[in-house]
Amino acid sequence: MLDQLAWLGHAGFFFRGPPRIYIDPFRIVGGPEADLVLLTHPHYDHCSPEALQKVVGEDTQVLCPPDCLTLLRELPGSRRLMEPGTKVSLHGVKIEAVPAYTRKSRLHRRHNGWLGYIVEVDGLRWYHAGDTDYIPEMRGLRADIACLPISGGETMNLVEAAAAANCISPQVVVPMHYGTLGATIDPELFSNLTRIRVWTLERDPAFSGE
Repeated sequence: MLDQLAWLGHAGFFFRGPPRIYIDPFRIVGGPEADLVLLTHPHYDHCSPEALQKVVGEDTQVLCPPDCLTLLRELPGSRRLMEPGTKVSLHGVKIEAVPAYTRKSRLHRRHNGWLGYIVEVDGLRWYHAGDTDYIPEMRGLRADIACLPISGGETMNLVEAAAAANCISPQVVVPMHYGTLGATIDPELFSNLTRIRVWTLERDPAFSGE
């Protein structure tokens, strides 16, 4: 699955598929039209109408929490509302919405119902954590690839993300949510803190225009 995964920068990813799946695209200049778009929450760096306009078409289905709907009103395609625990099968993949929240910030409270996602393709499970702390719900997660935020602030820092990785025990963990908005963190430090294999992706220039 890793060879089909592109990092768009920050918390954005593209799965080349099929189906073509974006999660939280942000600050991209373009890309292939999406079959599915998964949005974790309505903050501008995760639910970006400007980025979505470049990849959402009439046949695109956008999965999101209700708080994102207002921001999506000018976009084509259809919407499917998700909340923690929702499971759907679309385009031959299984998608489960899971909780994402922080206890150290009022901006990402549990009662918001904001999301991470587990996407299962051909039996492999890809977890995108969204903006979250290391939370108790991670203890029951099963994933082969885990994309975890490391920047600190409103999300997990390196140490917290390493604890989450050790708890989830994926085959590979991919660090995210750093570099784009001034979080100058060396993701290689992550490798020293977790027993899980760390795979650091470079931002894909095909999406960034670099």
